[in-house]
Amino acid sequence: MADLHFYFDPVCPFAWMTSKWVRIVQRQRSYAVEWRFISLRMVNSGVDYAAHFPPEYEESHTAGLKLLRVAARIRSSEGADAVGGFYEVLGQETFERDPVPGGSAAAAYRGIEGLAAEVLARNGLPTEYGSALDDASWDTVIRAETDEALGLTGKDVGTPILHFAPPEGKALFGPVISRLPGEAEALELWEHVVALARFPGFAELKRSLREQPQLPAFGVPAGEVGVQEDWHGGSRRLKK
Repeated sequence: MADLHFYFDPVCPFAWMTSKWVRIVQRQRSYAVEWRFISLRMVNSGVDYAAHFPPEYEESHTAGLKLLRVAARIRSSEGADAVGGFYEVLGQETFERDPVPGGSAAAAYRGIEGLAAEVLARNGLPTEYGSALDDASWDTVIRAETDEALGLTGKDVGTPILHFAPPEGKALFGPVISRLPGEAEALELWEHVVALARFPGFAELKRSLREQPQLPAFGVPAGEVGVQEDWHGGSRRLKK
């Protein structure tokens, strides 16, 4: 039984940042995380992309769906644990590299077939799994988990979605974070979020103002020193 279900779309930079935070917590607390699917392309299936999104979003979301097909193929043959390794390397190759046109659409612009092949090779997985990119038969599985995720939170959300202590526990959209907390702050943030999830009357906590994700794909060089707000007031400098 997993301690956490983490629903992700691989082209969402905020989901990637949250996943990095969750992995820090996982190392310190030995949480069992199951990486599950939510497709932004399916979430927005009824939306006019040209009218509501920047030009690159439709291509990016479509790339995310295709990569989730590969992840579904991996899980079918290798088990759920293999999805975490695939997503980790995929996120590194997508977001921990120098900027490309479109930023969050990095996977689409780098060439989806080549990206999938590279990630599969780095995980020691068969290259033929990449054929799932254009195999829409996997969409049934992805749509079922997308519906499952939205059923836990309601439909007016994005990615990631975290389901704590499944199946009975509560799920939340987010947290959406733009930069990675330090080791100690990661645990403190985790405890705050879990406390909110445990309270049955909690509904929403949100602000729309946000900075760009502090990732190399968005022009923040790897290893650059930045300023992170201290929980208890003031600020301090740390390595990202």
